[in-house]
Amino acid sequence: MAAEGDNTQFDLVVIGGGPGGYVAAIRAAQLGLKTACVESRGTLGGTCLNVGCIPSKALLQSSEAYSEVRHKVAEHGVKVTGVSLDLPQMMKRKDEIVKGLTRGIEGLFKKNKVTWLQGHGRFAGKGQVAVDAADGTSKTYAASKVIIATGSEPVELKSIAPFDGKFVISSTDALALDKVPGHLVVIGAGVIGLEMGSVWARLGAKVTVIEAADRVLPPMDGAVSAAMQKILVKQGFEFLLNAKLTGTKVEGNQVKVAFDHEGQKKEITADKVLVAVGRRPNTFKLGLETIGLSLQSNGRVPVDAHLQTPAEGVYAIGDVIDGVMLAHKAEDEGIAAAENIAGQHGHVNYEAIPNVVYTWPEVASVGMTEEQCKAKGLAYKAGQFPFAANGRAKCLGNTDGFVKIIADAKTDRLVGFHVIGPNASELIAEAAIAFEFGGSAEDLARSTHAHPTLAEVIKEAALSVDKRAIHI
Repeated sequence: MAAEGDNTQFDLVVIGGGPGGYVAAIRAAQLGLKTACVESRGTLGGTCLNVGCIPSKALLQSSEAYSEVRHKVAEHGVKVTGVSLDLPQMMKRKDEIVKGLTRGIEGLFKKNKVTWLQGHGRFAGKGQVAVDAADGTSKTYAASKVIIATGSEPVELKSIAPFDGKFVISSTDALALDKVPGHLVVIGAGVIGLEMGSVWARLGAKVTVIEAADRVLPPMDGAVSAAMQKILVKQGFEFLLNAKLTGTKVEGNQVKVAFDHEGQKKEITADKVLVAVGRRPNTFKLGLETIGLSLQSNGRVPVDAHLQTPAEGVYAIGDVIDGVMLAHKAEDEGIAAAENIAGQHGHVNYEAIPNVVYTWPEVASVGMTEEQCKAKGLAYKAGQFPFAANGRAKCLGNTDGFVKIIADAKTDRLVGFHVIGPNASELIAEAAIAFEFGGSAEDLARSTHAHPTLAEVIKEAALSVDKRAIHI
């Protein structure tokens, strides 16, 4: 154990103060380890809290409220006139939410006696972490254990669409535009592209999405993907699928976007181009060579089942290791790594990690898609039930979408759960718990769900697995 009064020696140093890193640091401190967390950003919380999950959800909520008042409240008998957009106020609200949450993490660090080392963290040899401060100074700390939790950054297409922060922008830039673009072209129909496209489409932008795959949300279940595309088209989105970006060129105050679409070369003009083709792990300038740690061929840090790297005493979590790049995955890995370091038995069930898309309607899933089941040769049965047949959804005026449940044909154990519809991000928790406990479709079907609630769609979908849904 590191000496209590020595501020240069720690039982654990976490490099990175994002969702995985700060949670790992707090859990380690709870377990009695003298812990420090290195973060170069001026605030804690990482990409997720500062320029990712939280600010994007704040803008999604605000833009949805704006769209709701303009297009939907009239059917409820609510008459509103003179509706206008105050974008600076919307951005101010977003910034205040972020500021409050980042300060909250600082408070948690103080409460749990976690030391925040401000600067860029890197290895300076075995058991040594150097912190390079913004003023150019550097200080080295001794650490019995180290967790790499440095997260990821947007992928830049440097040869054909380099970020300039003004015309060709990243997801970070898209969170802070000073006016609504007339025409926003989004490169990539994944989670980030559809979420940020939704924000600006609701606020008045024409949104065109260019996607190399043959459908939106490629990793999602095919039925969900198809439904999402139809719904977003109704909301004003234009999709160019099977299309490959070939170049961008700024001319005046607009961008010429060149691409190949189904064998033809095409070009469109945009006010902004959002490149949202994925993220890459932040593993640069970490000094990994000083501890003899090499990256995998995919650029990620190798770890074993205990989240330990081949370098003695070094662990890694979150976006820098294999798996989905999700904040909640990083959090659970952070807790597991801290517990393993403290001699406990930390574990993450990767089969029960939910994925969510915060468009409207929302999309959420856990487990395998129907396509994956077929590819694995798994004998399965599936049931589906629409929100259009649900009383609570009708009262809300949000009836788009459905719940789809996939179960093993022999054991009835849940293997896939997919929902597109209102509050899918909350409904998916029931599925995640069922997966964690090895639940079956029958378990969900036999569980009493309050009426009237959106969650009844889950019960009906579970009943539908055995073709015995009641309300359809």
